[in-house]
This record gives sequence, C-alpha cells and structure tokens, in this order.
Amino acid sequence: MTTTIELAGLELFGYHGVLEEERRDGQRFLFDVWVDLASPPTDDLLESSVDYRSLAACVREVSDGTAYRLLESLAAAIADELMRRFPLTGVRVRVRKPDVRLDPPVDYSAVLVWRP
Repeated sequence: MTTTIELAGLELFGYHGVLEEERRDGQRFLFDVWVDLASPPTDDLLESSVDYRSLAACVREVSDGTAYRLLESLAAAIADELMRRFPLTGVRVRVRKPDVRLDPPVDYSAVLVWRP
C-alpha cells in the first residue's frame, strides 16, 4: 500500500534560468510535488505523516537558496532534499515556468524529476 501526498501549483518567485534577464528580473515558477510516504499513517495524528507545510517550506528553501540555470537542476535539487529530509520511498517534482516566451507560444515549459 502506498500513500502519496500531493502539493499542486505551489507558486514561488525565483531567479532561475539561462537568460540574463531571467536571472536578473526573476519570474514565477509553479511546483507540483508528489511524495510517497515510507509508512502510511495508522492513526489520525499529524506526527504519523509528513506535514505538507514542511514539504512546501522545503521547496521554498531550495528554490530561494540557489539560482539554477536549468529547470532540471532545480527539480532534482528539490527531489533530493525532500528524500533526504523526510521518511519517503519516492518523490516526483515538476517545475513549471508559466510565463515562458516561446515562438510558437505554449502554456508553460516544465521538467519532471522522479526519485524512486
């Protein structure tokens, strides 16, 4: 049995990107996180689970801590820190760039990293 906690659309402002203006001016990033608990709770106590407020805080710390050039690097750093910090058996992190300007236009660009 697997219990998965999901955070969808966590919005943070960051200075990630390859282009100079992205790193200078910053932009919005959307984070979707799925974590598989090492032990599903057998009671109704928060202490038996992983508090999603702590998950969100971890994503913010990693994103705010370093300016990454690649979405791949940012997503991987978040996934690795979540696995290190919490009792998990797996994690998936998607980082979306909703304000990306491409020709032809797209809704967003994204990277998904999966750590089993």
